Amino acid sequence: MLAAVSALPTYLPSPPRGVWELGPVPLRAYALCIIAGIVVAILWTERRFVARGGEPGTVTDIAVFAVPFGLIGGRLYHVATDWPTYFGPGGNPVAALYIWQGGLGIWGAIALGGVGAWIGCRRRGIPLTAFADAAAPGIVTAQAIGRLGNWFNQELYGGPTTLPWGLEIYRRVDPSTGVPDNLTGVVVDPTPVAIVHPTFLYELLWNLAVAALVVWADRRFRLSHGRAFALYVAGYTAGRFAIELMRTDPATRVFGDVRINVVVSAVVFLGAVVYMIVFRGRPREVFGRAAEAGSGDEAPGTPGSVAEESTGESNEDQRAHNEVEARKDEKSPAAEAGGGGGAASPSSVDAAPADPAQEREEDAPAEPPSAAKS
Repeated sequence: MLAAVSALPTYLPSPPRGVWELGPVPLRAYALCIIAGIVVAILWTERRFVARGGEPGTVTDIAVFAVPFGLIGGRLYHVATDWPTYFGPGGNPVAALYIWQGGLGIWGAIALGGVGAWIGCRRRGIPLTAFADAAAPGIVTAQAIGRLGNWFNQELYGGPTTLPWGLEIYRRVDPSTGVPDNLTGVVVDPTPVAIVHPTFLYELLWNLAVAALVVWADRRFRLSHGRAFALYVAGYTAGRFAIELMRTDPATRVFGDVRINVVVSAVVFLGAVVYMIVFRGRPREVFGRAAEAGSGDEAPGTPGSVAEESTGESNEDQRAHNEVEARKDEKSPAAEAGGGGGAASPSSVDAAPADPAQEREEDAPAEPPSAAKS
């Protein structure tokens, strides 16, 4: 037993390589992790979106726009904040296109991916905020899966450590030439050249915790109008702020010697918190099957489509309940019998006309009642 325990690795090992050659096609772990994260995000978002009343398949249609926009935005942000690597002295501008070598900024991915999602939502008549709330936990989980790609690339780590979960960094070389190559090379000597904080792992675990927080809060408070997405943004940036301070890899620095992502994390965090405060207490958006269920024979998505949703706010719940009850009265069989297809007041539903003259006067279609006001 003691021999087995002593045989366990003292620290976390890094993968011996990050690329496998399948004939002429290189299989890159980083790219595979990104693809796996996207698939998980789409599947989970689809499930949450349908549960909110959306039509099956809508998420995939929106992802056709959101995913490529997000990848382009993520790369643009990385290149813009690390431009000396590509456009500075000795840089290679063409390498800015080498997305498979790593380098996707989440801020650019979310910003431009949101533009793509907006286009897809507009085409399907879906509120962008409702889609964003459904997608929030899937997006941050995809980020967690994507961090595994940084492990295979031996990147995004912190300073030296003696903690038992310290990460071993190896020297990788091109096996045919012996030239150091951290991305596509392999480990020849398994002796670590450094033992560092696995900040990629810290962020991975934090992202999974944020996903769980968003799911819990959404169920508990029935978040709406983008507040679940804002909670994800606030939670992620809070952790990213702390983890970014631990990283030692090269990065663009501003305000003297502050990593740019530290500043961006702080600004975006404040923006997300303000958004959650401003839009608190609003009822959930109603669309698709949820609108049909709450509006009788009215067309889904119309202003009159109201479904009774619990929002966690007593005033809003009462207002929604009153609206539903008012529409039930308008569409009750008694109302239809008394008003010739229009609505009748409860006091006149069963009353007959006093004389034939009055009956002739009432042959004209009744003016429809005004909609219930919130």
